Amino acid sequence: QVQLVESGGGLVQPGGSLRLSCAASGFTLDRYAIGWFRQVSGKARAGVSCISSSGGGTYYSDSVKGRFTISRDNAKNTVYLQMNSLKPEDTAVYSCAVRAIDLCGGYFRLNDYHGWGQGTQVTVSS
Repeated sequence: QVQLVESGGGLVQPGGSLRLSCAASGFTLDRYAIGWFRQVSGKARAGVSCISSSGGGTYYSDSVKGRFTISRDNAKNTVYLQMNSLKPEDTAVYSCAVRAIDLCGGYFRLNDYHGWGQGTQVTVSS
């Protein structure tokens, strides 16, 4: 059974940093691209970043490009999202999910992903 668990969220001031983790249980991540998404209450889930199975390919939404960095450690079965220069508009619940293939494809399409975790809340506020 595919299960992902996110952690690392919290309250941070504008300009601060957080690192989110996405850990897998019940399967190994190394064959799949993994995506990070975020959702604000009342709005649709939006793609943030994706990393290919090898880690050699990454993709970011325009809103986070240059501030967020996605990485993975397949030996630890974990994907990370380093978030720097955080802004209040980054406030959301962040979730990770598995893409059915090994590449990101250069776009975000929710139906391509499965195994959604519960998410972790990130709040950026002074």
